[in-house]
Amino acid sequence: MEKYIGPRRALAIDPSFIHKSGKHTPCVSYFWSGCAGKALRGLEILAMSIIDASTGFSFHLQASQTLPSNFLKDRNLTLPDWYAAVIKANIAQILEITTCVAADAFFSKKGFVDDIIGMGLRLVCKLRDDADLRYLCNGGKSGKRGKPAKYDGKVDPANLDEKHFSTVPNDRGVKAKAGIVYSKSLKRNILLVVEEMTIKGKTIRRLLFSTDTNQAPVDVIDIYHTRFQMEFGFRDAKQFAGLENVQAHSVNKLDFHFNAALTSVNIAKIIQLNDERMRELPFSMRTYKTLFYNRLPLSLFSAKFGISANTYKNQEIFNELLIFGTMAA
Repeated sequence: MEKYIGPRRALAIDPSFIHKSGKHTPCVSYFWSGCAGKALRGLEILAMSIIDASTGFSFHLQASQTLPSNFLKDRNLTLPDWYAAVIKANIAQILEITTCVAADAFFSKKGFVDDIIGMGLRLVCKLRDDADLRYLCNGGKSGKRGKPAKYDGKVDPANLDEKHFSTVPNDRGVKAKAGIVYSKSLKRNILLVVEEMTIKGKTIRRLLFSTDTNQAPVDVIDIYHTRFQMEFGFRDAKQFAGLENVQAHSVNKLDFHFNAALTSVNIAKIIQLNDERMRELPFSMRTYKTLFYNRLPLSLFSAKFGISANTYKNQEIFNELLIFGTMAA
């Protein structure tokens, strides 16, 4: 996948709920399911993918099974602590690829942010809508007695101070402004990007941030938006690659199955990208699964009946049968 990932790359992380039952399955517990909107009994994996903000590509890198909450609690660990530990376990490989991590609002916690920075990484993430943010004082000493003020009032995302924020041109059609502010919850200065969009007549503001105050604001916007491409990878792996169709009772076997299913989606993407005729078309995992299903019986019929698929006369017929049931271009 290396040749299809440009310089605006990042490591996207996201947990995914896996339906699983059984008394002998390790690590079965209650985990949050975004589809159901509540905690369900099953398994969870923390998936890491490499995303490209320029092309919108997302490729699976590694998936690790999440430990149950009671196991973590006994060791005085939280879920963000566990997620940070998973990243640390793969930090050597990650640093060879990128130094930027993209995650959703759940990860905007001080402990997790400190762990990420301590690994030599920077985080692109989202803040809560009611985040306590302060403007920085840009002036020098005021001439008054005492220590100079550090902060110049509280940030109101609906009424941003033009002295501290500037407009961010972007290709996504959203109004965005960026500035460096102090986050009270994270206890550090951050690059804040405020997106404003209108959905069904209602104005929505999204607070994106980067721990790297020198990062280009447009990269913060593009990287965070591209992070969502991971969800399509989960969908394809669950619907067409059997991500949830496993009955193993071993941690190692479960780990192999999860990564094999997600990697098979990678392979299908690479097959399409390597074909110049198909490269610009929307990716469909269903199409490539159908192609391989069709190829197996066709190869068997060809061998049993002694019919060559490579002759000029038969090639067109075999190709027509091969793409039977695939998405129309």
